[in-house]
Amino acid sequence: MKSIKFVGLSIFCITTGAALLAGCATPTAGTNVIASENSKDKVPSVGFLSDPGRLKAVPADGGLLCWRQAGVDWKQYDKVMIERIQVYLKPTSDQKPIDPSALKTLLDYFHGALVRDLGREARIVDAPGQGVLRIRLALTALVPTDTAESLAGTAVPYGFVAEIGSGAATGRPVGSTPYMGQTGLEAQFRDGATGAVVAECADTEIGLKYAADLNQGAPTAAEAWLNGYVSSFQSWTYARDAFNKWSAVFARRFARLRANA
Repeated sequence: MKSIKFVGLSIFCITTGAALLAGCATPTAGTNVIASENSKDKVPSVGFLSDPGRLKAVPADGGLLCWRQAGVDWKQYDKVMIERIQVYLKPTSDQKPIDPSALKTLLDYFHGALVRDLGREARIVDAPGQGVLRIRLALTALVPTDTAESLAGTAVPYGFVAEIGSGAATGRPVGSTPYMGQTGLEAQFRDGATGAVVAECADTEIGLKYAADLNQGAPTAAEAWLNGYVSSFQSWTYARDAFNKWSAVFARRFARLRANA
């Protein structure tokens, strides 16, 4: 009951505009407030991947679409080179410009997360060569959360009741709303000595304003709900959560491939 009371108090703080005061809880980032929305026909055609037609869903890796070359000795890769991250903004009529300083902050955060997680599995280097796995990344659909729309939806009495089901009604992940941000990624992995492509992945993550996984227990579900709710009032929190998910997934997948090589 303490957890439920805490969540209720925190939501009260948010909805009354008191979230900036010291008395309200600070949300923690997590992958349980974002969801994959993937299909091969939705992978943007930006010319980054060599063979997007080979992509298949990998449930064990958070729903990412991936393929990898057969016969690769993954154990040889004891070093990782993370190349400069490229960005392709989603071309829509209502796309708002992104502040260059905000974009730099996002890219620095993503690079830092990759170094943190992959650095536990291999040495991070800045040049290709024998035993180096080159990682090329491109953000392909970088859309911030429309915080004004989120606030307006929250201000409507019982508006959250309609919003909870709006994601599923429009074909988006359950718990999302039309104004939630999204972040797409295309990833290519190359042999550092030959340049050959050994694997590729793609993913699109959408923020969940109303997220709760009851299978994880009431306290975890309550925390997920609160984190998703708070994040819906911040432009780029969902992008940060996506970066954390991808860096962790790549590190786990890399460790698994090296262990089974």
